[in-house]
Amino acid sequence: MKAVIFKNHGGPEVLEYADVPEPEIRANEVLVEVRACALNHLDVWARGGLPGVEIRLPHILGNDIAGVVREVGDVVTWVKPGDNVMLQPGVSCGHCVECLSGRDNLCPEYDIIGYRRNGGYAELVAAPGVNVIPKPKDLSWEEAAALPLVTVTAWHMLVTRAGVQPGEDVLIHAAGSGVGSVGIQIAKLRGARVIATASSDEKLAKARELGADETVNYTNADWPREVRRLTAKRGCDVVFEHTGAETWPGSILALAKNGRLVTCGATSGYDARTDLRQLFYRHLSLLGSFMGSKAELLQAIKFIESGKIRAVVDSTLPLKEARRAHELMQDRTQFGKLVLVM
Repeated sequence: MKAVIFKNHGGPEVLEYADVPEPEIRANEVLVEVRACALNHLDVWARGGLPGVEIRLPHILGNDIAGVVREVGDVVTWVKPGDNVMLQPGVSCGHCVECLSGRDNLCPEYDIIGYRRNGGYAELVAAPGVNVIPKPKDLSWEEAAALPLVTVTAWHMLVTRAGVQPGEDVLIHAAGSGVGSVGIQIAKLRGARVIATASSDEKLAKARELGADETVNYTNADWPREVRRLTAKRGCDVVFEHTGAETWPGSILALAKNGRLVTCGATSGYDARTDLRQLFYRHLSLLGSFMGSKAELLQAIKFIESGKIRAVVDSTLPLKEARRAHELMQDRTQFGKLVLVM
């Protein structure tokens, strides 16, 4: 089969379009013909190499996958060949305390399709049968691929961890990112007033189209002051943080008393400065958030099916242009997801 692989860590130039053996499935797995696979920043980090993380080479990236089931393992009875599906990206053991408690994203053996196991930059991918979700019929392949990882991540952040309530002010950073674009929609579903940040007027306009009530350009050094102005100097109840060191100090300042900052990433760097006086004096809460459970994605699917959460696809490229897609992602010019199609 055709796939995009890398044999050594490095920049986009290490990605190769090549012939590789077809994957073989275990009894509890399914083989899926990939129709579309969306990019995530995790692809960039895995390609470049992460300290302490061993990725078996050559490797196939791709966390967000939509396609057609070709084959099912002997014990998979709830899926059949020919089914149109999306794949939940998180893979867990299924038998530890965390998995059995519905917190499979905290499983000690947790992995993500395309991270340390081969993913969707290929014509075929093997995945656990429990990760299969029926594709909503009104979604295109590109839209279906654009949703799983960012939706489960944003849902876990805003609904499970931060517990956003109606009427609260929620600051969503980097509205043009995949997780930011879905975060706006979920915060609005929860009845919040959304203030979105982005790096250009064009992206801010698109954030308003998604439902943002107010927008702020975070390239302006005084953006936290603008957020406080928009909240009558009170600050936001929740800050949806995933950009890291670049925005972290301002995110702390943008919080109201008793505010909650929830973070899932550190795109601009992990070494962020926190003024502890702000933390204890204003009674702030810092909440870490990692991916989300399979059950949470199923909760969100009903809003995808009703059109209340929609995919934001910036552009699509053929699989063999994966290198170009990585270059576009690193340029940070897109609004929404970049998707590879077979």
